[in-house]
Amino acid sequence: MSKPILDQLRTNEIITNEDFERINFYESSKPFSLHWELKTLLYLGVLLLNIGLGIVIYKNIDSIGHVAILSFIGLLCVACFVYSFYKAAPFTPQYVASPTPYFDYILLLGCLTFLIFEGYWQFQYNIFGTRYGLVTIIPTIIFFLTAYYFDHRGALSLAITGLASWVGIVVTPKDMLSQNDFQNETIIYTGVLLGIVLTAAAYASEQWNFKKHFSFTYMNFGVHIFFISALAGLFLMYQFILFIPLIIAAMLFFIWYARETASLYFLTMATVYGYIGLTYLVFKYLLFNIDYITFPSLYFIITCPLIIMYLIKFKKEVKVESKSPEGMPSA
Repeated sequence: MSKPILDQLRTNEIITNEDFERINFYESSKPFSLHWELKTLLYLGVLLLNIGLGIVIYKNIDSIGHVAILSFIGLLCVACFVYSFYKAAPFTPQYVASPTPYFDYILLLGCLTFLIFEGYWQFQYNIFGTRYGLVTIIPTIIFFLTAYYFDHRGALSLAITGLASWVGIVVTPKDMLSQNDFQNETIIYTGVLLGIVLTAAAYASEQWNFKKHFSFTYMNFGVHIFFISALAGLFLMYQFILFIPLIIAAMLFFIWYARETASLYFLTMATVYGYIGLTYLVFKYLLFNIDYITFPSLYFIITCPLIIMYLIKFKKEVKVESKSPEGMPSA
């Protein structure tokens, strides 16, 4: 509890001076938690370990030998998964806490080293040939199974990323991949569909109460993939009849979802992406007989504060509702 709140409580005579001194002493002398700082350092350590492993392989590939490198990476990956299976709690559709302080990081290390192992094998020996979809779908399936069995949201994020890569490779002709042409209509439509699927998966996990805590990860990927793809279609394909209703429908859905879950994050995402689409339409099609120097300044000066006020108002409403017995739980 902060000092200003304590002062206010004492001023309103809600607590006595003795209570104030005891609470103030407790707050000033209690240990400071380093929980999130340590978790961040551990995750950073796992990533740096994989980066360092890649650098060592790159610089010493001729002297170490391919078999030795693959053996080391493979053994490290197997060791991580063996440890995870040994320490893992029995599977349940509900949330499962990490059995040890290092469990999540070791499992994440196993997933990342598997990617290095597969990628190195493909690069050096071309075991999959030109079947690039197979290269991405194998780790995607493994990471989905890993995420649900071990209840690991990091593995789920890797799985969703792999799914997006696999879908993009499958629907994209090889000549487009070689030319790095990612403005094709097929990719845009696929991105819109994938965003809808991920959003539906998030909503289903909540409704069926099956790994309900995974819903944020699904919804987070879904909102960005959908809106980016829909806006790309609006900007590049000029399919206004299709993409404008899609963007408006998505905005309404995520605003409704944000209010249901009291999530300022998803409300902000829906508002920002909708604002980008609106600004594009205004500047491209509604600037007839308008001063092109004055209007942009007035547009942003008027609209940006309105959006900020709207988000602040929502945040205050969430706080008020979360304090009432019937209020929705805060995000």
